[in-house]
Amino acid sequence: MGITSIITGCLIIIVTYLIRAEFRANKKQVYFLKPTASLLIVATIVISFFLKGDSTAFKTTILLGMLFCLGGDVALMFDSSKAFKAGLVLFLIGHIFYAATLLAFNDVTFFEPLPSLSVLFVSLLVFRYLFPGLKEMKVPVLFYIIVISIMLNAALLTFQSGFFNETQAWLLAIGAALFYISDIILAVNKFRLPFKYNRISLAFYFAGQLLIALSTHSMSLPA
Repeated sequence: MGITSIITGCLIIIVTYLIRAEFRANKKQVYFLKPTASLLIVATIVISFFLKGDSTAFKTTILLGMLFCLGGDVALMFDSSKAFKAGLVLFLIGHIFYAATLLAFNDVTFFEPLPSLSVLFVSLLVFRYLFPGLKEMKVPVLFYIIVISIMLNAALLTFQSGFFNETQAWLLAIGAALFYISDIILAVNKFRLPFKYNRISLAFYFAGQLLIALSTHSMSLPA
């Protein structure tokens, strides 16, 4: 059994217990389990530096994005307006690192009709739905949606890139989509329609982050 399989198995167990702890409002468990899950994903990327691969730059920038997301995870554990805004900023920086990395290494145009227009359409619908509940957060949330949309679009375009192989493209595209979905679930719960089981977003989030992290392990596979 490889190290990534062990990490994946541990992550599934930890995230399962984390979601249960969130439902039970067990803060002590959340404070331990959430950073632990994030650190496992960071470790996955760190391990990739010891494997064969063409681009240390790609791995480094993905790692930096993941570290900012880890900071966002920690900030969002605390129930305060300042903590939420800090988490929003940290996740935003993480998304910017992801988006900038994918755009920098993509050798294709930024716009392709089917994926790009699909992402734009969905994001406009999301913002329109959230708008009545945003109040003073309208501009920050709009900017956040723009950045995550660019990130998702860039991930979808990796299928047409000469830099990323097919395995990486699938990992990045599905990972980015899951991350996007987790953000939308959180935004709907926060600004429009609070619902009891919103913490299921953690399953989407950590699955998405793990797939993005695993893309750094696929550098040496044939395209």
